[in-house]
Amino acid sequence: MPEIAAVIWDMDGVLADTAPHHFRAWRETFAKMSIDFTEADFRRGFGIRNDAIIKNTLGEQTSPDEIEAIAKAKEATFRGIIGHDIKPLPGALELIRALYEKGIRMAIASSTVIENIRLIVGSLGIEKYMKAVLTGHDVTEGKPHPQVFLKAAERLGADPKKCVVIEDAVAGVKAAKSAGMRCVAITSSHPREKLKEADLIVDTLEEVTVKDLEKLLKSSG
Repeated sequence: MPEIAAVIWDMDGVLADTAPHHFRAWRETFAKMSIDFTEADFRRGFGIRNDAIIKNTLGEQTSPDEIEAIAKAKEATFRGIIGHDIKPLPGALELIRALYEKGIRMAIASSTVIENIRLIVGSLGIEKYMKAVLTGHDVTEGKPHPQVFLKAAERLGADPKKCVVIEDAVAGVKAAKSAGMRCVAITSSHPREKLKEADLIVDTLEEVTVKDLEKLLKSSG
């Protein structure tokens, strides 16, 4: 059985249930521009970078400076909303600790900004487990492009074919598969039928063990 070289974690909707806070932050930010940002708008942009969400909402003609200002305002609003009352999703911390005990390298590869990652990772107390952290600013192409996962594997010195990604977004699952990695998808943000490209779909990480992840690599040949 091939050994797991690394496990790469998405953050929002995987480590913590942050989606309601992100939606509220987008609504408040766009409301100041007299734009009604609906839940359907939010779902369409789930898992992709802020610049893509803003262009989808305001149009491709939106200037880089305007995109940056809106994104910064939204993320500051998000951090103000979520504060430090951040709770892990069921099974996440237990799986992280189990992987760490096995000596398996781990990274976070998220579309969000580093300030959000520091806040959430710090609140959950998992800094020591992560050997690398990549954000949307570390890549030129956001998910569903595989770049962020491939860069994470490179930083960990891991063969992409021996990496497992844990995701909750459709764009993230596509990115993981395009990177040649195995993917576990959690139904915290989307129904199973939307996540069908994943190799394993679960309702909670309480269902997942290190052996389950090892089996995914074995099934890849």
